[in-house]
Amino acid sequence: MKLADSGAGVATVVVGLLTIFAVAVAVDAYVKWSSDAAFAEFMSAANVSASNTDDPSSAANQSDKGSTGCPVGKRKLPTEVRPLP
Repeated sequence: MKLADSGAGVATVVVGLLTIFAVAVAVDAYVKWSSDAAFAEFMSAANVSASNTDDPSSAANQSDKGSTGCPVGKRKLPTEVRPLP
């Protein structure tokens, strides 16, 4: 009696497909859950920073170079327009 004739090969394929399907559903559920958690954390941080915009002490805590310490955003705008060479 051959293995394919006994149905053991078919059962192995079915179990393999069910396992792949179960893993795919679990990965999908995890990605959705972690995305929802990250979005909720982002929104709570956005609400906190939006509520502190009227607080003068929060502006005083920022350095002259900005939140990243980079002076590029604090440059003065040019006062004259120079023609291109």
